[in-house]
Amino acid sequence: MSLTAVDLADLRRAKELLEYPGLAARVGGLIGMPLEKAFELLPARWSETVAVVTRRSLDTALDVALNTLDDEPKRSRDLLHRITVAATGAGGGALGLLGLPIELPVSTTIILRSIAEIARSEGERLDLPEGRLACLAVFSLGGRSRTDDAAESSYFLARAALARSVSEAAQYIAQRSVVDHSAPALVRFLAQVASRFGITVSQKVAAQAVPVIGAAGGAAINVMFINHFQDMARGHFVVRRLERAHGPELIRKEYERL
Repeated sequence: MSLTAVDLADLRRAKELLEYPGLAARVGGLIGMPLEKAFELLPARWSETVAVVTRRSLDTALDVALNTLDDEPKRSRDLLHRITVAATGAGGGALGLLGLPIELPVSTTIILRSIAEIARSEGERLDLPEGRLACLAVFSLGGRSRTDDAAESSYFLARAALARSVSEAAQYIAQRSVVDHSAPALVRFLAQVASRFGITVSQKVAAQAVPVIGAAGGAAINVMFINHFQDMARGHFVVRRLERAHGPELIRKEYERL
């Protein structure tokens, strides 16, 4: 079955969102310097702090995904979530790296809520483990970088890298009423998401380390942070909606052709 003109327009827009250069380019414009320079301002061992806090934030997000996301259709409240994340960013900007252990889990949870609302608006079933894990997987989507191979989409490469761990984690969750975070299937899934989410978090932290940023700049950076993941979520769940309607093979073929 061929795609309709509306389907093709939706797929084109999804690709524009998913393959657009990531957060680094946007944040670099805000702070007026390449992020490489901002990384030099960070204290020693900062990457270890980011890794620990990133994983803790995803653990919290997993609990939210498993226990409190519902499948009731609602409009996605993108603006409300941006305002809320901006407020947490203002606090984080004032405290710098010291505020990250408090700010990032809160911001990640709010962003997950926004991702889930976008997922529902595109027909995703959040009563199924796979749908909930698809929301968490959005944190591993980062947009195209300059080093990516132009012959392959960074989006489908990221999905392929996660496919097995998503399937195993979904199967584990479906078979149990109580979920243990230390289960190998969930450990593998969260580790893969954390490795990519941590890159984006590092870019956010480096930008907030610039001395002139402060609370106002922290709020602006957090708005960029949530905008990035809202864009990734919208593109991701449009593609998944079209895959349900037309099959994954046709959608990937058309995606690559556009």
